[in-house]
Amino acid sequence: MSAHPVVSWTEAGAARSARWRSESGVAPPKRVVVADDTIKADAAYRLACEGTALLWRGDFQNARQLLQAMARRLERKPKKPAAAAEAWNLHRLAQSQRARTLGMLLLPFDADHAVPLRRAPDVREACREVYGVADEPYVASLRELLGLIGAHEWRKKGIAVAAAGGSIHPHYGVFAPVRSEYVDLVAAAPLPAADLAFDIGTGTGVLAAVLARRGVARIVATDQDPRALICARENIARLGLAAQVDVVEADLFPAGRAALVVCNPPWVPARPSSPLERAVFDPDSRMLRGFLAGLAAHLEPGGEGWLLLSDIAEHLGLRTRADLLALIDAGGLKVVDRRDVRPQHPRAAAADDPLHAARAAEITSLWRLVPAQP
Repeated sequence: MSAHPVVSWTEAGAARSARWRSESGVAPPKRVVVADDTIKADAAYRLACEGTALLWRGDFQNARQLLQAMARRLERKPKKPAAAAEAWNLHRLAQSQRARTLGMLLLPFDADHAVPLRRAPDVREACREVYGVADEPYVASLRELLGLIGAHEWRKKGIAVAAAGGSIHPHYGVFAPVRSEYVDLVAAAPLPAADLAFDIGTGTGVLAAVLARRGVARIVATDQDPRALICARENIARLGLAAQVDVVEADLFPAGRAALVVCNPPWVPARPSSPLERAVFDPDSRMLRGFLAGLAAHLEPGGEGWLLLSDIAEHLGLRTRADLLALIDAGGLKVVDRRDVRPQHPRAAAADDPLHAARAAEITSLWRLVPAQP
């Protein structure tokens, strides 16, 4: 805990301080005031907008209600943008402002992760899963805690994935397979004769599990995120696939060649605003570029690569189809097949979503790639 910065405030006329925790990488607020059940939502919202954080000393459930009231004050119907790129920029700006404002409601934590407030739930296990062992009291935002609690519930419950032969249990900060279309594409695409496959950027391990269920004798699943590696190993072990799947730390490819190499990179070529967004945002298409540039060198003769990619970036004006095809060509690859599916997630049909036009037109594809020169 000592590696974390300090947040300071004045309480009952005395200077106080504690360690600051933020998995989103947010710096500790510079101005902090103590607040309790007597504060009104308008006053709390105004202070938060001005950059003053509120350290809560009242009832925990009242703090949750206050956060909801502050969130309602942020709900403004956006003007219809002139273009997709403008819609995207406005959406990201609104997300950033929302996170900054709602992150100003803070909670105290004891050294064992307990929240010393009236009617506070037992959040110790959820906090240990993300923060690890604490050795001194600290302060964190209520909004972040609610995210930890939600991730803990997903981790306990799991997500049923029929093609994987069971449930996948995502960890905090690891992309969860809640959108099943890309999993279904891997489960249904014609499988080349492959005794060995690579799953690049495995995340929860879901695609490695699907390949194992389809009969691939051995899969090497890679990731460079410590949380993803732990998550994938736990899921593979829970599914009884440890004899078929090796989860290893690597930046993209492991050593050697395989008859099948699968990759589901982040779909949006934009800069993440926090470490937790790295599974969704791929600055300058770094992972996509690295996969396409190195694929041919990691394929056995007659092998193929499967690229799982949504075209949402094209509809947002962040990447063109010509850009993607140029990357494929530059990697010495050619497309032998492409299988498309339309997403069925709720946002695709939500007309009030600021990105509705892009989401409604989105298609997720499995691109089958082989070296252009055999």
